[in-house]
Amino acid sequence: MIRMGRSSRQEPSDDNNYQAQPVEATPAYQYSSQPAAASSKAVTDSESLARDIKEGRLSGFVGHGTVLSGETNFQAMLRVDGHLIGTVASDSGTLIVGTNGQVDANIMVTAAMINGTVNGDILASEKIQLGRTAKVVGNIQTPRLLIEDGAVFEGSCNMLKSREIVENQATEAEAQYKAAEASRYEAESTVEAEEDEYLGAAEETEVEELAAV
Repeated sequence: MIRMGRSSRQEPSDDNNYQAQPVEATPAYQYSSQPAAASSKAVTDSESLARDIKEGRLSGFVGHGTVLSGETNFQAMLRVDGHLIGTVASDSGTLIVGTNGQVDANIMVTAAMINGTVNGDILASEKIQLGRTAKVVGNIQTPRLLIEDGAVFEGSCNMLKSREIVENQATEAEAQYKAAEASRYEAESTVEAEEDEYLGAAEETEVEELAAV
């Protein structure tokens, strides 16, 4: 029985005056702060997910209990909390596999953050991160690999070849940039030379006309 407020029972005193004695209410149940923390975390994850979708960072989402099969191509970011079967590819995107997510597919992306289960090979041009709840059965090829304590990885890993590919791509991109800059500079120089030639010809014509007058 929970009693709140002041007690209706009165105790007699020596001078025959009656005074109500306050009784502190004692809660019958005490609740732990852990459910509230979990609820707060769930709300935070939902807000984060909604924010990513609104700001365009998250281009796709496979919810828990959803099963999709086939070829999956995406841009920006794809999060999988359900079950994805087939192939997954993105030229510049990041794949996120949640704790409850499962991907039975070969993956070719820029970056992958795995916290669930992946059965298949993973090729990432930038990096792969395996969280403590991750389970990967397949081969990995990436220049940067981060494995947290508790993660399970069964397969082979190739990092040197990936680094060579990345370095070659960076070299080619730098060479293309320099070539484009050189072409732009040459074009600007040509335009300036033509303008100078045109102005010089105009001045000569003007001088000849004045001399004729």
